[in-house]
Amino acid sequence: MHNDSLKTLFAAVLLTIGLALCGWFIGQGFVHSRLDDKFVTVKGVAERTVRADLAIWPMRFVATGNDLTQVHASLDADARKVVEFLLRHGISREAVELQSLEVTDVMAQAYRSGPVESRFILAQTMVARSGNVDTIAQASQRVNELVDAGVVLSAEYGPGGPVYLFTSLNDVKPEMIAEATLNAREAAQQFATDSGSRLGDIRRANQGVFQILGRNDIPDLQEHKQIEKTVRVVSTIDYYLVK
Repeated sequence: MHNDSLKTLFAAVLLTIGLALCGWFIGQGFVHSRLDDKFVTVKGVAERTVRADLAIWPMRFVATGNDLTQVHASLDADARKVVEFLLRHGISREAVELQSLEVTDVMAQAYRSGPVESRFILAQTMVARSGNVDTIAQASQRVNELVDAGVVLSAEYGPGGPVYLFTSLNDVKPEMIAEATLNAREAAQQFATDSGSRLGDIRRANQGVFQILGRNDIPDLQEHKQIEKTVRVVSTIDYYLVK
């Protein structure tokens, strides 16, 4: 019985040691797994100042009256004045497009009320489109010449004046992505150094969305009304941290 008891005790000790070692190995496995999964998330920013490379200037002008033929003739005369104005300020005829004619018969409106001073309202939009944004900008500063010539300009569908666009985003994208990635890596490297780790491979990367912003952050001055713009991208990258 004494020998049997010793054997039983010895077997129990071995079992306890085995379970302890097994738990240690499993525990170490989880530790290493967690160490391998350690990472840091950083953001890299890149910005460029660019100039608009396309200007679009819609001009909507209106004529009113009670005789449709006369009103139409007046609108045609205004269209010629607008074209002459644009040519005089260096905008070629090929850059000017005359868009559809709008005709409103006030007497035909079912819900009109009160007396009608002018039965017909005719409106036309002329669009100047040019890559020479400075020429368009300078001409827009002289729009008072059209008012002096009797042209009635309308801003019914939004604020008047040219719209300035930057269409060459693809030309600056590669360089900006590289810069944003470099800035993100530098931030991750600093974090790794501060935490006593080594910077590992990229775990996950998000290029981010390119934004075109107005260079001047002025209330009510929208980006598309500014020639000078800022292109910005923020890339988000996860880097592994290695002990």
